[in-house]
Amino acid sequence: MTINPRQTLDRELRNLQDDMLILGSMVEDALLESVDYLKKRDMDGSRRVMARDREINEKRFALEGRALALIARHQPVARDLRILAAVLEITTELERIGDYAKGIGKINLLIGDQPLVKPLIDIPRMVDKATSMLHRALDAFVQQDAAAARALSAEDDDVDALYEQVYRELVTYILADPGCLEQANYLLWAAHNLERTADRVCNICERIIFTVTGELMEFVSNENTHDVA
Repeated sequence: MTINPRQTLDRELRNLQDDMLILGSMVEDALLESVDYLKKRDMDGSRRVMARDREINEKRFALEGRALALIARHQPVARDLRILAAVLEITTELERIGDYAKGIGKINLLIGDQPLVKPLIDIPRMVDKATSMLHRALDAFVQQDAAAARALSAEDDDVDALYEQVYRELVTYILADPGCLEQANYLLWAAHNLERTADRVCNICERIIFTVTGELMEFVSNENTHDVA
């Protein structure tokens, strides 16, 4: 039986993209859980999120290895090569988003047993929005839907607006009680991680558009000037 190289490459590309979706699901779950555990003050849950970061890293490196092996074996050109290049970049973005989930878990542990200075309202909204964007971006990649990727980029402004709202509200708490400065900074750090998640989704959308159309573009982002490092 003759093996068709085109069919082999198509099958391996589909398998690679399926596994990339699994990585995306792992990252989405980690991010949602990290905020939920912060809200519930669940330290053990945060430790579990942090521990699972290793699985995300291992999945990323495995995907990168397979993508590079496909490039070496098949020497793809044109759109096939752009798809493989996109997988390499998107898996990196996903791993970085996983780091943000780990960081939020660390924030929960740093706050410790202190009660939160305020109920978390906008930070959960941020994670819901950011993970929704991420999920739809990965779907757009698999469907090779450049129009959906372009539309998603505009939603980054919604996450930025929520970040600004968190910042302004936390500043009012600090002014009223300077003793809450440290915790307020931790919460702002968590919000910053979510704002950066949406930025990374925009990076993924840029790569989708290039994969489909060959057009290199960069979405203009309203960079936040508040330094929380």
